[in-house]
Amino acid sequence: MFGLGLPELIIILVILLLLFGSTKLPKLAKSIGESAGELQKGFDGVRTSKVDTAKKTEAKEQ
Repeated sequence: MFGLGLPELIIILVILLLLFGSTKLPKLAKSIGESAGELQKGFDGVRTSKVDTAKKTEAKEQ
């Protein structure tokens, strides 16, 4: 995972804790998770649209 080991991840977590505090960190993590979910839904929609377009093109050619 990007060449990061456990010590590096712990250091990043400590820095985030110092920057955002223990009360804001869970809210930040939730927000990031929700954003990642929405992004994934968007990618799935594009992928589905692409497959549908390909199927319609094949049907027209036959």
